[in-house]
Amino acid sequence: MDTESVLHSTSPEGITTITLNRPERKNAVDEAMWRRLTAVLAETRNCPQTRVVVLQGAGGDFCTGADVAKSKHEEHPIPRLRRIGDVARAIHDLPVPVVAKVDGVAAGAGLNMALACDVVAASDRARFTEIFTKRGLSIDFGGSWLLPKIVGMQQAKRLALLAEVIDAAEAERIGLVTWVRPADELDAFVDETARRLAGLPPVALEQTKALINSAVGVDLAGALRNEAAAQAVNFATEDAPAAFKAFLEKAESPQYTGRWALR
Repeated sequence: MDTESVLHSTSPEGITTITLNRPERKNAVDEAMWRRLTAVLAETRNCPQTRVVVLQGAGGDFCTGADVAKSKHEEHPIPRLRRIGDVARAIHDLPVPVVAKVDGVAAGAGLNMALACDVVAASDRARFTEIFTKRGLSIDFGGSWLLPKIVGMQQAKRLALLAEVIDAAEAERIGLVTWVRPADELDAFVDETARRLAGLPPVALEQTKALINSAVGVDLAGALRNEAAAQAVNFATEDAPAAFKAFLEKAESPQYTGRWALR
């Protein structure tokens, strides 16, 4: 199970698919799976072929969070939770766009794992809950930071304090997910979204993601400085001139490479 609890592969288009693969436990994450996920994310971050990541669960559910059935450990919880927190940061900090594909249940750390991605595509049968308080626990896996930024303070408190189970329609209404599609259309929708992202200029995407992620910690002047620095990086690639040329000539978008032009 240690080597197969998390599957990953990269397509010729640069789409890396990471699959949580414990369907018999609704993809609840045990200690071996946390370690495997850490290794897979590190490999993905350093893979030059990866242009976009799709994170999904096997067997009709996304993830029910940490496997509480295996919650007894001799180790103190602080270092263990630190390792789990490292997974949250690794997902959020991937330089490429990350799409969460959520079918079935996304609960607790599983929900926050989806929220650590850049966008969330859910099936119409998906269900979401910050289950922690019903287990006598407080929110974790970055939920206290992610949730208010995504849905606002009051909705975040509602979800975290009451630990309600909400359906996909409600999740879309409050902005918890980006898109909702019928279950039988979800795979095709995510595939097309991933292909669109993979076909865009990779350096521009990375710069844009980093700018938005960092914007909450800077004022307008700081954001403008960061944007200027990012544009300088974009202008030094082959992609920006190629995109401008295609625009002026009313031609189709070029194949973007992300290659450095100043060689």
